[in-house]
Amino acid sequence: MCQTCGCNVTPGNEHLVRPGGKHAETASGHAAVEVLTNLLDENDHQAAHNRAHLDAHGVLAVNLMSSPGSGKTSLLEATLDAIGRELRIAVIEGDLETENDAERIRAKGVTAIQIATGSACHLDAHMVHEALHRLDLEGIDILFIENVGNLVCPASFDLGHHRNVTLLSVPEGDDKPAKYPVMFRAADLVLLTKADLLPVLDDFDAARAEAYLRQLASPAPFVPLSARRDAASLGPWLDWLRTELNEQRARIAEGSTARPALQPDGALLHGGDAGHEHGGHGHGHGHNHEPGHGHRHAHGHVHALHEHDDARA
Repeated sequence: MCQTCGCNVTPGNEHLVRPGGKHAETASGHAAVEVLTNLLDENDHQAAHNRAHLDAHGVLAVNLMSSPGSGKTSLLEATLDAIGRELRIAVIEGDLETENDAERIRAKGVTAIQIATGSACHLDAHMVHEALHRLDLEGIDILFIENVGNLVCPASFDLGHHRNVTLLSVPEGDDKPAKYPVMFRAADLVLLTKADLLPVLDDFDAARAEAYLRQLASPAPFVPLSARRDAASLGPWLDWLRTELNEQRARIAEGSTARPALQPDGALLHGGDAGHEHGGHGHGHGHNHEPGHGHRHAHGHVHALHEHDDARA
């Protein structure tokens, strides 16, 4: 996937492989593999710094992933309408070009930072780091990161966030968890969007879609909703957010943090299996408990935290 298609090199990290960059030259003849491994390592370290900075400000970061057109921005708009006065929210938007989605969020009176990735099919930790510098984290409870529309590569990259939410829309078909297992294995929550179309698109079987998810050994809750047609259907999603925010605050109080589940493919670049840990940063799907270690952020703050994943029921 990302180790072969070349999308590891993004506008956020390309300075590392330019002439004079930290990884412009490799020590062995296996240049391509070595460069990609180094870039993934750099991403992981930057992600840890991002997460430490978010934790220091009490922010819960949620990464939204899906194919294009599944309704991520519509979900955010409906979420802002529902709890925008209850919780302080900001959004980082990722798209190849345009500020269309960011403008929709700003129209709700909410800060939105647009990241234009150019040809990169996913966000990475370096891009998110730059966006964090443009946000007042003291004034944020939940930071949503709307990743680039893509059912493959976004699941490989730790951005420094805490939870992954994957959207599956009814028009896409109920077999997507089976066809794109990497993305759905990475999910802490799966939202079945555009559920109001179920009576019309009767070839979509919600039970079958969830069965495919369970075949991946995923315990992620599977929640149908309609962001534009049925405000009441947002209830379980909003409750999940409130619960996650409360759990994030409890973790911070005890000096720990949470990492998202990542797909196993990243570990292959390190020559390990899905559970391989490199430098204290895990790449495998699962619930890894890691020893605390200090992260020095660019702002000069040092945070010694446990990074772990809580089992999702």
